[in-house]
Amino acid sequence: MEETANHFPVKVPATSLTVLVFWLLCSANLTFVQADIHGAGEQALAKIDIYKTTLALDGSAVITAYPRTLGSLGEDSEWITVNIVNEKPSADDWVGVFSPANFNASTCPPQDEQWQETPYICTAPIKYKYANHSNPEYTETGKSTLRFLLINQRADFAFVLFSGGLSNFLNPKAPLYPRLAHGKSWDEMTVTWTSGYNIDEAVPFVEWGMKGETPKRSPAGTLTFKQNSMCGSPARTVGWRDPGFIHTSFLKDLWPNTVYTYRMDSLQRVIIFGDMGKAERDGSNEYSDYQPGSLNTTDQLIKDLDNIDVVFHIGDLPYANGYISQWDQFTAQVQPITSTVPYMIASGNHERDWPNSGSFYDTPDSGGECGVPAETMYYVPAENRAKFWYSTDYGMFHFCIADSEHDWREGTEQYKFIEKCLASVDRQKAAMVNLLSASCPWLLVELLVWPRGVDIAFFGHVHNYERTCPIYQNQCVSKEKHHYSGTVNGTIHVVVGGGGSHLSGFSSVIPNWSIYRDYDFGFVKLTAFDHSSLLFEYKKSSDGKVYDSFTISRDYRDVLACVHDSCPGDNSGNLNRL
Repeated sequence: MEETANHFPVKVPATSLTVLVFWLLCSANLTFVQADIHGAGEQALAKIDIYKTTLALDGSAVITAYPRTLGSLGEDSEWITVNIVNEKPSADDWVGVFSPANFNASTCPPQDEQWQETPYICTAPIKYKYANHSNPEYTETGKSTLRFLLINQRADFAFVLFSGGLSNFLNPKAPLYPRLAHGKSWDEMTVTWTSGYNIDEAVPFVEWGMKGETPKRSPAGTLTFKQNSMCGSPARTVGWRDPGFIHTSFLKDLWPNTVYTYRMDSLQRVIIFGDMGKAERDGSNEYSDYQPGSLNTTDQLIKDLDNIDVVFHIGDLPYANGYISQWDQFTAQVQPITSTVPYMIASGNHERDWPNSGSFYDTPDSGGECGVPAETMYYVPAENRAKFWYSTDYGMFHFCIADSEHDWREGTEQYKFIEKCLASVDRQKAAMVNLLSASCPWLLVELLVWPRGVDIAFFGHVHNYERTCPIYQNQCVSKEKHHYSGTVNGTIHVVVGGGGSHLSGFSSVIPNWSIYRDYDFGFVKLTAFDHSSLLFEYKKSSDGKVYDSFTISRDYRDVLACVHDSCPGDNSGNLNRL
């Protein structure tokens, strides 16, 4: 048996869904909690106290779902309508979607953390809605209709009021959610996808080639991770869900100006943002409303895909925070983007941080994931994927991606990498140098960025947008705000953490280096017209319009010029020009 990720560009293969329904009549005693659950952060699913949930049969409630057959046209997602009739309705009634469907106490893994109570239900739902979500009069009528959007997650599903029913994908193991990334050389691309097939069940490969030629087949490596790979709860307990198998194939010896790889156009367009998260199009998981801007950002990028060449999502991807099912939900949400253009990622605190796990910050922000899902689900051209620092070139751009969740201080392995990445720039090929990081290690910036001629440094973690003047040694080196000419002689710092997660406020004091602030969701688009012209645009996710912008224009001599402290043969700090 063989498995294919389809022709390149990758399209999601056809699958079908059949709903086989037999309903149990029952209800649940449920406690919603306000406090975070050990590193789960503000993840919507963390608001359900699964540890204190018990089942109680109740014949007064009936729940049904339709249609019976879904995916007849090969869809990988489908809407299901759930009808509720309850003789004893209350404002706290809710319907949860579980996958796999068997979630009773017999399936609970051994509990290894003393603070936990033994749960009767030991897995969190994938999504949920209050019964009164679409009918404010539910508490009076006892009737409500809900709609859920299901994606193929390689297992059966149960809908619970609490009542139970099963719906099965006819091919739950089908290859899904392709995502592209740069390889380790300019003529190499990678295709990563998720399936339910291990290598003893199917041979994973990508079939690809130029139109009109005999297709090639590139084999794929296969990775997965287990429950004991997680370093804490909820990722190791109620948040655990089998991630399936993650396959990555390398498409090598690609040529420019062909349909199977990124094109070396005169225009090169790059999108950069952080902290986007995920959201549900069916309105479920609305309890915390954690990523209100996530879908707006996603949809704006999809609308503009014909004018985008590569995307950088610099940390804090789905905010799964230990609830592994949310990685599938996230990859499904961004699939129209990741299957079309390279989607390069960085590591944030919600992917990596966990006490005593090797992360630089000793916080529980990853919910026990410790970076394992992120480094498995998405390929990056790093020497060690557990260490998320790497470099990549795209046309006239040179990117150095830092990992703020590992030690970056002087003398460390990452510090040496960034030093080498910035020092090895070929200015005849890369006219623009950019540093990207999930958060803002200012000491690193002070020691490395300014002397190395970095044009723009991008940071996430803080959920808003802010741009500085070009800075060198804590001072603005130019009074210009929108049109820079020649060598900038400083680094423009940009916080671009408004991808979709809840917004962060600004201090009341506006420092003199701050040129533009925006308390809204948005992203940055860079357009390089040639080696001498760059357009920077900040766009809001709500309407896709430009709200902040600047240009950098250079002669070719300026491109090759040295900057502060980097001129050979001169220790005075003066500028030498080539």
